[in-house]
Amino acid sequence: MSEPAARVIPLPRAVGPVPLGVAVDRFLDRFRNDPGTRTTYAETLARLTAAVGEAFPTGQLSCEVYEAVMARWDQRAANTWNKHLSALNSFAAYARRQDWLTQDPGRRLERRKVTRDRDKAIPRARLEKLFTDNRFALRERVFWRLAYETCARADELLELDVPDLDVEFRRGRVGEKGGDTAYVHWETPTARLLPRLLAGRTTGPVFLADRRAPASGKRAPALADIDPVTGRGRLSYPRAEYLFKQASKLHDPHGQGYTLHQLRHSGLKHLAEKGRSAFELQAKSRHKHLGTLGHYVQLGEETSARITAENDELSRRRRR
Repeated sequence: MSEPAARVIPLPRAVGPVPLGVAVDRFLDRFRNDPGTRTTYAETLARLTAAVGEAFPTGQLSCEVYEAVMARWDQRAANTWNKHLSALNSFAAYARRQDWLTQDPGRRLERRKVTRDRDKAIPRARLEKLFTDNRFALRERVFWRLAYETCARADELLELDVPDLDVEFRRGRVGEKGGDTAYVHWETPTARLLPRLLAGRTTGPVFLADRRAPASGKRAPALADIDPVTGRGRLSYPRAEYLFKQASKLHDPHGQGYTLHQLRHSGLKHLAEKGRSAFELQAKSRHKHLGTLGHYVQLGEETSARITAENDELSRRRRR
């Protein structure tokens, strides 16, 4: 009886030092069908490569490197800190799976506790003042209204191209998380402003940056992200967020300003206040699970103020 053939155990493949720039590009390429996630991760990893250089060996990423990068956001809100830490940790996990990295450079960093406000919605009257404030550019006012009326994610709207718009039926086709597509719908105020913003354009991104995009080099965007007529690139999420934060400070009584996500939150909360059901809100927001809509359905501070005023009998007597 012949002996069974010895099992051949493959030797581990030799992997040389992988430059950080190459590793980051390969990591981001996995999200080519999810532009929102790709943009978020790219912002964080750009800070990482700027700190140590694109030629830095990925295998030498250390706790000290990650801590130095995260120090940039030390004074920012907990949500911002957690977002960037998640991006760095996701990249490190990917690099370890590729055998480019043997340690966890983020092991000494911890997520921060998020203090949640009961009501993140911006009052409707305050939003209307912001939307009609002519101190701000038309591009911004259209974008803010669109985010509020569609209840869409801001990064989805920034990825809109002019051919994605169905002006007749007041809707636009957006790319969702995971690569699916869906339609979002807007109201009359946005419908009236959109033609002024587009100014006859039929191609390119809907929301354009202020400057021409670089034609070459690392920062040169894809051709699909450039308006062929003006050469301007697509407006980025960080820039849009900054502009909204600065503008909304002028209308925030606390002077802190608001976030783009609060436009989505406000749109859904105000629909809930008008009696829309959770199922209707789910259709509008495209949340996968009804449970995630709980904090939109719960009525907040604005409703509390209205109920108090309506119940103030002494105040009603004085008005007679």
